[in-house]
Formats: sequence, C-alpha cells, structure tokens
Amino acid sequence: MTAALPPSAVIDTNAILDWLVFQDPGAAFGRAIECGALRWIATPAMLLEHRRLFASPSLGAWSPDVARLEAAWARWAQVDTDTVPACALRCTDADDQMFIDLALARRATWLLTRDRALLKLARRAATTGLRVLTPVHWQISTSASPEAAAETHSPAASRRP
Repeated sequence: MTAALPPSAVIDTNAILDWLVFQDPGAAFGRAIECGALRWIATPAMLLEHRRLFASPSLGAWSPDVARLEAAWARWAQVDTDTVPACALRCTDADDQMFIDLALARRATWLLTRDRALLKLARRAATTGLRVLTPVHWQISTSASPEAAAETHSPAASRRP
C-alpha cells in the first residue's frame, strides 16, 4: 500500500516572500512544507517571477540570500512543467491568473495568498473544492500545526467526487 500524498497548495509570491525572506510567523505553511505535511506546487513562470523579485532593489533592505532562496525552491517546490490550461475563474489581476489556473488544474487543496484579486475568487473557487485563504487563515484552519494540515485535510477528504 502506498502512502497518500500530503495536501497541496499553490502559494503566491508575497506569501513565499513572507516565509523565505521576512520569516513572518504568520507563514506557518512554510513549516508544513519543510516537514513534508504540505506539498508546494508551482510553475516555471512562478519561479521566474520570484527570481525577478530576488534580484529586485525593492528587497535590497532585507538583503535576501538568493542562494538560500534558490535552494528552497529546488528542495520544496514541485515545479509543474506541463502546460496549465486557463480556468473559468478570471482574476482581475492578469499577473495573478497563473496561481488560480494552477490551483484548479492540479486540484490543489489551497491557494495561499494575501492578494485581494485572488481572495475575491474564494467563494467561487470553493465550489470546486479549492480553498483560497490568507496564510493566517490557513494557519487557523489547520490549528497552526503542520501535522494537523496533513491529518485533517487529506486530498481525498478535501475533494468532491
């Protein structure tokens, strides 16, 4: 018998920065990823967006360790190189469309974001089984325990047939 995969999440750029650059305690999803209780799925376009930000002068004050950020992507992100089809839900911010498209196409359990344009899609996305949440609301919904995320939100339990 094979073990079930942990639930998956698509995580937007700002949430990733909160975890990897700012070490925000509200980014508990990072601990869940690190301990294997949550799968982080992404696309090459998302990685490119992060690389542009890693080199951006706007992050200069925080002196991000680019090698550490690249290592985190290589270790924890499951980069999906398959073409992701456009979904029926349209984000008002075209730059954020890739996050909702991937989350729905790959049947992610969560889309973690602080972006208002993506959060506006939460109600409609919920009809598909996708929960669009802020990282803080994800933390509350999983009892702040990475292990609880895996136990209470198994892929089978979080999806409709």
